[in-house]
Amino acid sequence: MISRRTFLGGVSAVCAVGATETSALGKIIDGSKTATPTDPSSFVDIKIGTGGHGHTFPGAAVPFGAVQLSPDTFNDQWDWCSGYHISDTSIMGFSHTHLSGTGCGDLLDFLVMPGTGESKIVPGPRSNPDAGYRSRFSHDDEHAEPGFYSVLLKDYGIHAELTATERAGLHRYTFPTGKNAPATGHIIVDLEHSYAYNGQSAVVTASLEHTAADTLAGGRTTKAWGDGRQIYFTMQFSQQPIRIVFYQEGAEVPAGTQPLTGKSLKCVLFFDLAHNPVILVKTGVSGVNAESAANNLKVEIPGWDFEAVRRSARNKWNQQLSRISIQTENETHRKIFYAALYHASIGPSLFDDADGRYRGMDKQIHQLAHNQHNYTAFSLWDTYRAAHPMYTLMCADRVPDFANTLIRMAEESPSGMPVWPLQGCETGTMTGYHSAAVIAEACNKGVAGVDYERAYKVMMKRAMVDDYRGLGYYRSKGYIPCDLEEESVSKTFEYCYDDWSIAHVAKKLGHFDDAAMLVARSRNYRNYYDRSINLARPKLSDGEWATPFSPIEMGTSKKWRDFTESNSWQTTFGIQHDAAGLIEIMGGQKLFLAKLDELFDQPSTLPADAPPDIAGLVGQYAHGNEPSHHIAYLYAYAGQPHKTQARVRMLMETMYKALPDGLQGNEDVGQMSAWFIMSSMGFYSVDPVSGNYIFGTPLFDNVSMQLGGGKKLEIVAHRKSPSDQYIQSITFNGKPYTRSWFNHRDIVNGARIVFQMGSEPNLEFGSKTEDIPPSLNLAGA
Repeated sequence: MISRRTFLGGVSAVCAVGATETSALGKIIDGSKTATPTDPSSFVDIKIGTGGHGHTFPGAAVPFGAVQLSPDTFNDQWDWCSGYHISDTSIMGFSHTHLSGTGCGDLLDFLVMPGTGESKIVPGPRSNPDAGYRSRFSHDDEHAEPGFYSVLLKDYGIHAELTATERAGLHRYTFPTGKNAPATGHIIVDLEHSYAYNGQSAVVTASLEHTAADTLAGGRTTKAWGDGRQIYFTMQFSQQPIRIVFYQEGAEVPAGTQPLTGKSLKCVLFFDLAHNPVILVKTGVSGVNAESAANNLKVEIPGWDFEAVRRSARNKWNQQLSRISIQTENETHRKIFYAALYHASIGPSLFDDADGRYRGMDKQIHQLAHNQHNYTAFSLWDTYRAAHPMYTLMCADRVPDFANTLIRMAEESPSGMPVWPLQGCETGTMTGYHSAAVIAEACNKGVAGVDYERAYKVMMKRAMVDDYRGLGYYRSKGYIPCDLEEESVSKTFEYCYDDWSIAHVAKKLGHFDDAAMLVARSRNYRNYYDRSINLARPKLSDGEWATPFSPIEMGTSKKWRDFTESNSWQTTFGIQHDAAGLIEIMGGQKLFLAKLDELFDQPSTLPADAPPDIAGLVGQYAHGNEPSHHIAYLYAYAGQPHKTQARVRMLMETMYKALPDGLQGNEDVGQMSAWFIMSSMGFYSVDPVSGNYIFGTPLFDNVSMQLGGGKKLEIVAHRKSPSDQYIQSITFNGKPYTRSWFNHRDIVNGARIVFQMGSEPNLEFGSKTEDIPPSLNLAGA
């Protein structure tokens, strides 16, 4: 099993110094208070997440697009998983694909870097940019907004600008002008550049060809996080170069040697600047081949109108960002919210071509049906919790393609059900197989256009047949022994949730015996609770508790961990579908609540071998990592939703800042942001597949979410003071409402929820047995 930390153990996982409040991305966005609801892009502060351990990038993309055209400041170590960190002062160049907020690195495909003077074919180190083609830059000279990025390359005096479409990127380089301006300039195209693997380029093999006077084409296969990933490009220049020099394995090759193949391929294109100091570069990208990349380019950027492409990108972002509108006087909250909404709309990313072809998980080329799309970069261990439930509400039009993509992947992939798929590769990263949860959520919420019969076949094969990461022990023993399988406790808990997920699909399709069996098996988590200490702990193959045991340790031995990026404290409360069962096994509401309070009140002490993902600690609650994300909402299941309200408001205020290092953990392709978005609206999906949402505390005075088809969800919060965090009462569509939860079916056709908030808790609200959220209930939506 590959965890993020296992992967990065071989990739020099050194953390960067976090950016402080004085670290800014300069003119990256002005956060103007005069921005209008018709231009919500103006509210987005893209610098949030580019410092600390957020792992986001500042470059140009469109919502869920295949191309993310962004600067690379470094291509190795943990805090450069996206290729950029705000602590850097030099840029290597601009590449066309980037991961957003992941805990592992890859991509950074097809780097382009303009220059003047002597041309160099290596980037040079950050410590000495003059040794290569790097350039120094200042954050004061950067500007970023949704769909656009620009910076001044100080060493060359070149103004670089980037924008993008779904499958293509467009660069505009303005070279120096004036009396001492250079007569010629150059652009290097570096196919060796990648996110590093064991400190070296991840490129296994590449090809590069000069296909026309103004055009390059090629592709490469890489081995990094994704093993055997294939990606192709076609690149066109607005000016015909006066000379091109090609390099193969570091050596110049004779003109006419075409096409080039090898691990290290580069070229330098030289241009006459006398008549026009502006050079544009447009690049189509494809997982199929270079010809298909050329077609993507022809379809999406047929001309050279940079400003038109930039306007189009911004319009697409405005359409996406306007799906939720908020009213607040707090500019910091507004800035955090729109940055979150932006980041949650970067991925999953398209992985198909304009003609409907895509490279599947079997490395073969497939053809989509008309109007279907294929996606990639599903960070499923993270995103099934809040990001996908959010998409089901605000991006319902994309959900069928998300679900059908995962089904096709399961059928095409030698690895079966997707775990963490990346551009035709199964990275196998993290535990569980939560593609099942995403598909089952769509099924239970009534999303049409998904082939659930096909989904059920691949789900049941994984659940009932596959000898996969301890599932055999899970099926035969009801638990996974920690002396036989790594991360045994977390794996069992996650297989329980996947069983619960599949049970919903079984019920919807009429397989009632299967559904009953899976629901019963989803209670296997109970085998790990030591009632003498009310904590979940690892168990040996002979049925005895493993020793020595400490709830803050990663495991009971140094052979491997027993928990996935967590410890016993966090995992003890890791049950999302059966909170009532968890409360019962811990001795009832009183003891459960005492233990839950104890979690938050513990010292934030971790052992030396704890992964840095366990971050954003409040006691032993770790908001910087996803296993904790639902925990503050569990108070509602024990009849004390006022404690959920207080905890959630505290987390919204302390775990998110309008700063480069404003995220307490990796963005993880939208999940960290989705928690804030959902929570700030006043509810959260503890158990996404059930369709139930638990009330928290609304942060804004008014929220309007477009549900599609002209329907909307409106949330209004009346309060005397902005600090009023406790629910006094709720009306739901004009009627008094006493439950601490509601179901997806209650809002899917539109709804209006009005909160009366106060400074003191209302101990009656949501405290009665009939008002507590249900658990282990297959009724669903």
